[in-house]
Amino acid sequence: MRARILVVDDDAKITSMLKRALTYEGYDVEIAANGHQALALAANNPDLIILDIMLPGIDGLAVCRQIRSNSDIPILMLTARDDTADRVLGLDTGADDYLVKPFALEELLARIRALLRRRSRETEAEVLQFSDLTLNTSTREGFRGQRSFSLTAKEYELLLYFLQNPHRVLTRDELMTRIWGYDFSGESNVLEVYIGYLRAKLEAGGEPRLIQTVRGVGYVLKEQQP
Repeated sequence: MRARILVVDDDAKITSMLKRALTYEGYDVEIAANGHQALALAANNPDLIILDIMLPGIDGLAVCRQIRSNSDIPILMLTARDDTADRVLGLDTGADDYLVKPFALEELLARIRALLRRRSRETEAEVLQFSDLTLNTSTREGFRGQRSFSLTAKEYELLLYFLQNPHRVLTRDELMTRIWGYDFSGESNVLEVYIGYLRAKLEAGGEPRLIQTVRGVGYVLKEQQP
């Protein structure tokens, strides 16, 4: 079955180019020129949404936030903003990936394929577990024992990757590439911030730490040594 992609952008040249290129690659494509149209077409549950931030009416961040409140459709943001703070804001709003204009079509296609593969893997595996930590990949809900906790889009992706790689030391570069997918500056502390978010949720009931720091290297999901 052909994957369905919703492209949301008010630039007719960009939407025309993307529709032509994505159709050639075998995708079914719908176009929305503003936030209201985007929300209406998102209700049809496309397989992926390419979403520009700067839109008339409702901006892309508000559209993303509203879609994410009741759907896990992968969202790839397109924007002219090339600033780390803006990238983090977009991801915190619920986007799964972020690409800055102007972009290479080959890179956009690679990211689309990666997001669609990721979603396919997640729908195949319903529950992942390590120690008393459980992640339901259908509902994106986490549990420590019987205690449940919610996750933002990036928290979910990060925890999912840890659970897919228990006991393996994951380097900072690997995590940045796998979860954020582009070249943050070496000084960016976005990974450390999200590790902190995850630990706060995983340990909110006083449970022992599961995400351990490997100093100078990265992090590993394992139980603490007594």
